[in-house]
Amino acid sequence: MLPDNPIIAIVGSGAVGGYYGCRLARIGHDIHFFLRSDYDAVARNGWIVRSREGDFTVSPDSIHVYSDPSKMPPADLVIVALKATANDQSHLLIRPLLHQDTLILTLQNGLGNEEHLADLFGPQRILGGLAFVCLNRIAPGVINHTDYGFVRVGEFIEGNTANASKIVAILASSGVKCELLHSLRYGRWEKLLWNVPFNGLGAVLDMATDRLINDPVGLELVRQIMSEVVAAANALGAPLPQELIESRVAFTKTMGAYRSSMQIDRELGRAMEVEAILGQPLRAAANAHVATPYMNMLYQLAKLVSRHTPQ
Repeated sequence: MLPDNPIIAIVGSGAVGGYYGCRLARIGHDIHFFLRSDYDAVARNGWIVRSREGDFTVSPDSIHVYSDPSKMPPADLVIVALKATANDQSHLLIRPLLHQDTLILTLQNGLGNEEHLADLFGPQRILGGLAFVCLNRIAPGVINHTDYGFVRVGEFIEGNTANASKIVAILASSGVKCELLHSLRYGRWEKLLWNVPFNGLGAVLDMATDRLINDPVGLELVRQIMSEVVAAANALGAPLPQELIESRVAFTKTMGAYRSSMQIDRELGRAMEVEAILGQPLRAAANAHVATPYMNMLYQLAKLVSRHTPQ
């Protein structure tokens, strides 16, 4: 069980890790950020968060920042917000932060991240968090939060809730709307229902969400892909209701011209999370003998785009 005042390490301090870490630091939690390109800016100026819920700053003397994880103290909770494309570095970045009872919460997109961390560090440590938030890092140490922000947290070993409940309470105390997720498998597939079509199509077509759903052809593509995600989820023990498709379409219409993370990664020449968001769900569906022609075509197109995107 986490102590009342845990030491919290953020690994992957981009938009997502930076935002939630700043929310926690703002109310006095002991936050330790591992940073790469933003290290100098945050060490000098702290964080600037421009948020629809009110702008705020986190001063450099209220947090701890590092460019080397081996210099960080052991943490009670490690929040992993790395891109899934950096999962090959997990052992190097996370192992130095662990003590016997450290918990690891991944806020990463896609499928397979909890399994990866469980293989490395043991399943009893691992929790998954699903962040539903619209934000981007717009400059070193500067985060732009445009909408939403709620998080759902569940334990990798389903049936346990004590650690997840404590993390939900910690996040909620910082002003983040947070809910306990009793089935992490269900939650992952529910989020994939949005991520597969909008990250995939956004990256392949370079279209924001409004262009996709306000065009009848784009909307039909979104619905077809979502139908395949629902079929795969149901076959894999995560029974998503069919009506969730229209609920997610309506939800997306409130987001305006939102560019998905994969679309932004393509624009900036960064590695895209093709495997975690598209490839892993596709392979899981194939193992369950679910036909997914739209998902397969989207995956192949995304791989092709990724191969020809300068990095």
